[in-house]
Amino acid sequence: MTKKNFLILMILMVVACALPFVVSNYRTFQLTLVLVYAIALLGLNVLTGYNGQISLGHGAFYAIGAYTAAILMDKLGVPYWATLPVAGAVCLTAGFVFGLPALRLEGLYLALATFALGVSMPQLLKYHRLEAWTGGVQGIVIEKPQPPAVLTNAGLPINADQWLYFFALAVTILMFALGWNLVRGRVGRALIAIRDHHIAAEAMGIDNALYKSLAFGVSAMYTGIAGALGAIAVQYVAPDSFNIFLSIVFLVGIVVGGLASISGALYGALFIQFVPNIADDISKAAPWAIFGVIMIAFVYLMPTGVAGAIRLLLARRSSP
Repeated sequence: MTKKNFLILMILMVVACALPFVVSNYRTFQLTLVLVYAIALLGLNVLTGYNGQISLGHGAFYAIGAYTAAILMDKLGVPYWATLPVAGAVCLTAGFVFGLPALRLEGLYLALATFALGVSMPQLLKYHRLEAWTGGVQGIVIEKPQPPAVLTNAGLPINADQWLYFFALAVTILMFALGWNLVRGRVGRALIAIRDHHIAAEAMGIDNALYKSLAFGVSAMYTGIAGALGAIAVQYVAPDSFNIFLSIVFLVGIVVGGLASISGALYGALFIQFVPNIADDISKAAPWAIFGVIMIAFVYLMPTGVAGAIRLLLARRSSP
């Protein structure tokens, strides 16, 4: 990392830490959801952007992570922070197992298989034999985590919304650092090689089956951790909150933010969190029509996503 990039990163960190103290609690909550979605989009980008596997069912893994956290907190009294690694492990296993039969599918057939997973998940969560754990149609209400006693005893003026934001920020930084190292290491190069030409990758000794399943597992892990963090932030989970539209929104996020881009996950998260609100302010009668127009404009003006457009702009400015 160059000195200039490091300085920019430090400035962004200072701005991120200052935001909860200069905006309302509601905006802080929205920014927390941006961080949650950024983790989920990074996971989907590992699978689709870097490995070339299309998924329309990642809302299901988001739901699994959310319900894992909710059940552990509500039924077993597990601390909220301890639910994240458990949700990640559960979704890593689920994603890896789902990725094994999906190895026989590619392109649209894989998309349809994952679409079926996303469609069926809300119905599975409503299944009457699981109501004792999932709460059925009513869902589960989660108690909002409070700031640690060490902070309140020290006299730091921080409320529950601000604490959740900083907790989500710490988790996001950790997950993005892991993602950055993953895609730039040996595993990342193998995933990209499979995406670009799987036959050539196989000829070079890359185990396509293993790496494709691994990509599915890691992607599901990221999304499950995001789901757990989102459940903690929203304080409520219900089956209808995780319909197929959530999976489609995730796909929109990585396309708008930029495929095969770490920073694109953050841009995409900002888009899917704030653009629907902007569309609703423009037209109460047809907000999703406005959303569709804005999305088409983004795709037309920035075909490589926001991250790609920013890279192109910086390259043009640095060229003589």
